[in-house]
Amino acid sequence: MLFLFCVVSYAQTPQDLYNIIDAVSEKRLEKDIQTLVNFGTRNTFSDTVSNTRGIGAARRWIKQEFETISSNCDDCLQVFYQKDFVTKKGNNRVPHDAWVVNVVAIQKGIKYPNRYIIMSGDIDSRASNTMDFITDAPGANDNASGMAGTMEAARVLSKYKFENSIIYVGLSGEEQGLFGGAGLANYAKEHHWDIVGVFNNDMIGNIKGLDGIIDNRTFRIFSEPVPPTETERERQLRRFYGGEVDGISRQLARYVYKTTKTYMPEMNPMMVYRLDRFGRGGHHRPFNDLGFSGIRIMEAHENYDQQHQDIREENGIKYGDIIEHVNFDYVKKLTAVNAINLASLASAPPPPKNVSIGGAVEPSAKLKWNKVDGAVGYKIYWRDTTSPTWDYSRYVGEVSEFTLDGIVVDNYFFGIASVGENGFESVVVFPNTVF
Repeated sequence: MLFLFCVVSYAQTPQDLYNIIDAVSEKRLEKDIQTLVNFGTRNTFSDTVSNTRGIGAARRWIKQEFETISSNCDDCLQVFYQKDFVTKKGNNRVPHDAWVVNVVAIQKGIKYPNRYIIMSGDIDSRASNTMDFITDAPGANDNASGMAGTMEAARVLSKYKFENSIIYVGLSGEEQGLFGGAGLANYAKEHHWDIVGVFNNDMIGNIKGLDGIIDNRTFRIFSEPVPPTETERERQLRRFYGGEVDGISRQLARYVYKTTKTYMPEMNPMMVYRLDRFGRGGHHRPFNDLGFSGIRIMEAHENYDQQHQDIREENGIKYGDIIEHVNFDYVKKLTAVNAINLASLASAPPPPKNVSIGGAVEPSAKLKWNKVDGAVGYKIYWRDTTSPTWDYSRYVGEVSEFTLDGIVVDNYFFGIASVGENGFESVVVFPNTVF
């Protein structure tokens, strides 16, 4: 059965998200991960001519899969390569000059076509030596799992129509310096994309950590606290009004947390207050660097013997990122997490603009904002200053200001979300001015 969001009224029910969860296929994910593994190595600087081995064969296959998905939804996806040339000079992780090629598939929104929610996986893999583009590097979990999840999300969500656009993308050059993400982020800026948020999926298939913990429910959401592009004035205002953990990426992380707990309560989303793992990086960072909202979604427990390792056995320890270590049911769960959040954001109106707050030395909190097209009302959220999540809320209707009597502004943090006719909400906006 084909389920379509209503084009006229955009009316949806929670059942649509449950249908999306159920539609994610573990068998398709396993098949796609196996196909990616079969290319031997997907090192960004590996063979681009062969049809069976190397990065070239892998990206051509991914593009073909996106095109097949598009043909099954009346050409609903715009599929293309986006590429940038990188040179060996000045790059100590680049063995030779080459094109870094991303595979992009855009599902255009019917109401806000220039507003984009992006889900990404990495095409490339690596051996122990990142300069070694010859040795087998199957990259089953890192990151065939995230790439397969992105393709599966496209298969499922292409059966629906959304108000906002969704981009499914395979990025290259991650292991050598986040080249693919930087290229697409710059492309987005040059083309004036209004990016709602980026979901970087990097390793979503391992449930047994090197610490011995086995957990198929918990996953991590990494997000930086405030944008690196904030102004000096914004930094100074935070000293007096708060917001140290309320940047746009952190609000996106809270959105994913809330949606997941609502529609997949069996899952345990773990918000990590850090850009990425300790001292490490991922493909959401280049978007963050340009001021875009972006987070990393990944497994909770890593096994470092199975990351960035040649396939071998030493002292009784087996090394290598092979498919036997991937838990496909877990990949299915995290793919579903992405899919319902993509669908929810793609169905929501734009967030309110120019949110401001007041209420100093009063027993109340006052908020003002500018209305936006597509919103039938607004919801005020607030939380204790020590809480990681928005714990209280009040729907206030189609107004542009509201006073929360009895809620002392000193004791809480506040935010506003737009609400559409279909009930879907925008990301919460933290006040950026005071009155």
